[in-house]
Amino acid sequence: RGLILEGAIGALLTGLMVLLFLRSFRSALIVVLTIPFSLLAGVVGLWLSGQTINVMTLGGLALAVGILVDEATVEIENVNTHLSNGESPRQAAFNAARQTVAPRFLSMLSVLAVFVPSFFMTGVAKSLFIPLTLSVGFAMLASYLLSSTLVPVLAAWLLRNRVSTGSGSDRASAESSFYRWQERYQNLLARLMKLRWPIFATYLLVAFGIIFFVGGRLGTDIFPEVETGMFQLRLRAPVGTRVERTEVIALKALDAIKAETGNNVDISLGYVGTQPASFPINTIHLWMSGSHEAVITIALKPGSGIRTTELKERLRKKLPEVIPGTQLSFEAGDVVTKVMNFGSATPVEVAVSGPNLQANRGFADKLLAEMKKIPTLRDLQFDQALDAPSVDIKVDRKRAGQLGLTMEQVGRSLVAATSSSRFTQPVYWRDPASGTAYQVQVEIPQSKMSSIEDVQGVPVNAVGGAHALAGDVAEISYGTTVGQYDRYNQQRMVTIIGNIFGKDLGSVSREIDAAIKRAGEVPRGVTVAVRGQIPPMQQTLSGLQTGLLLAVAVIFLLLTANFQSLRVALAIMAMIPAVVAGVAIALWLTGTTLNVQSFMGAIMAIGVSVANAILLITFAEKRRLEGAESQAAATDGAKSRLRPILMTSFAMIAGMIPMALALGEGGQQTAPLGRAVIGGLAASTVAVLVVLPLVFAIAQRKAGRASASLHPEILTNNE
Repeated sequence: RGLILEGAIGALLTGLMVLLFLRSFRSALIVVLTIPFSLLAGVVGLWLSGQTINVMTLGGLALAVGILVDEATVEIENVNTHLSNGESPRQAAFNAARQTVAPRFLSMLSVLAVFVPSFFMTGVAKSLFIPLTLSVGFAMLASYLLSSTLVPVLAAWLLRNRVSTGSGSDRASAESSFYRWQERYQNLLARLMKLRWPIFATYLLVAFGIIFFVGGRLGTDIFPEVETGMFQLRLRAPVGTRVERTEVIALKALDAIKAETGNNVDISLGYVGTQPASFPINTIHLWMSGSHEAVITIALKPGSGIRTTELKERLRKKLPEVIPGTQLSFEAGDVVTKVMNFGSATPVEVAVSGPNLQANRGFADKLLAEMKKIPTLRDLQFDQALDAPSVDIKVDRKRAGQLGLTMEQVGRSLVAATSSSRFTQPVYWRDPASGTAYQVQVEIPQSKMSSIEDVQGVPVNAVGGAHALAGDVAEISYGTTVGQYDRYNQQRMVTIIGNIFGKDLGSVSREIDAAIKRAGEVPRGVTVAVRGQIPPMQQTLSGLQTGLLLAVAVIFLLLTANFQSLRVALAIMAMIPAVVAGVAIALWLTGTTLNVQSFMGAIMAIGVSVANAILLITFAEKRRLEGAESQAAATDGAKSRLRPILMTSFAMIAGMIPMALALGEGGQQTAPLGRAVIGGLAASTVAVLVVLPLVFAIAQRKAGRASASLHPEILTNNE
């Protein structure tokens, strides 16, 4: 619902922006009408491709709202330009469509090209990008078809009553105050042309400087933190605590949480102790290692205004006073965050594994001490119960043999007495009336088995032999043992878990790597593996970086094939540093990390920026081929395309504002995407309008009047 709300507000703002530039309600209406039809086509395409409506597909459609109007905006602006030159509505619609069909098609391909690498990604990045790619792709194709067919027809119909007098530029000046801004812009470019080399060098220096200094300070995450109003608290009392005592601890913790939230707890769900085998909950959803553990899931009331991150930090200080001696570990309460932990209880998990458990624990103790020096880590502890209290029984085989007892008989007697006969000899009794079979279990009440003396008094009888007690054949004493064994690839491991507060996951990952190095040399056969969200974050961001480079390469090949000129293609690609710099500044100013969503926004901003650059270069190159010098062609092309470039840029920025502000429910998840698009597009718009004409004049200063095609026949004719 939040994404739909953001998309609707974005569409409204986009229409208002078009209305502001064109000053024609009917023209703005034509542009806005393409949005629902394009989105409908995107939904149909998703249905045909077997995709579901989820956060990623809805996010793609919400993202597409801003760029869907790009095609229609360029078309309707060109129609208005032809109308201002005195053409009839039908003639203006036809000429405008014929004039922009090629550059709009190339622009659409450039936007789609940035998503092509998603099909070659692996892991999480591919799973996240494919639905978004399909939703944007289908909507973009529909938008291009509608702007090439429906928009001209609607323009010829709805704008048929538009009548104006005069001709040429006089009429444009009379009908639009924007004409004065075009003249000032053209004069500014003419003056800047004299300094095109220093300006271009300064642009590259500033852009790469921002990318290096600002971009290097951005934090990294796999996904932005979302305020769900839910969390799960795991309580670990001293190992061996009886379940009754653990229940008291859990109730005290729940009362403290309610008091700290001001009775804003909507729902609480708790479980104490180990779930039995008959409990109908899979251990993947609820894992308890013993009677000393309890979990409490808390859902806050909607609109409480309480941030769970800050609440957890307050509880970390308060709960140790209420329940001293109990370890705390906050875990994800919502399913999405649990999935993103990839099987780990917390975002940070370090597993020390090897064939020797004692060697594993020895190094894990050193590593835990080093990790506690990292100030942003919280709730650090071992995930396993390594020192569970036990009763050690050492059977004297010689003495047992003298009494006619075997180890099997001693073991069966002790297991049945201290636990239940179900583990040694399952017995079933069949009800003769109903025919239903019931399992019969024999065990000594726990109240009668509470000390070593009680264990020593367990009878151990031999078949046809002497009657003896456990204390007669065994030495019984208190001890400790490992309460839980975890294995990975058949090797036992000791796991350190922890949470993060006040810092991004990427920075914490580097600090953990440094802590592992400080812990010293890893014993022979011992392996240290970082798990949780860190490995998938590194894999995902690496895949996104590769995808970004592939997208740039695809766009470059596409531009080279279209313009048949490496210099023109390089001139357009020179605008990409501005996009990356703008994204870095926007994320830095808003305190947003570099994550999957912001990466998607950066890739989308590159596509739209290249589309704007194509629009300007197409008209400039056409003017140059008609006989104008490269400088004059650049200024004329920039002047004629000033309004459509500003319209498309401002329309998309307006469409992204609701997403960037996270107006909808759960909007924090997609807010980085909107912020990245706004920052990248704002910076690239300035670069396209100011720097690109200068770069074009530099690149084409020695080009001939004929097309700089690479085709051999055209090269021969030019010679």
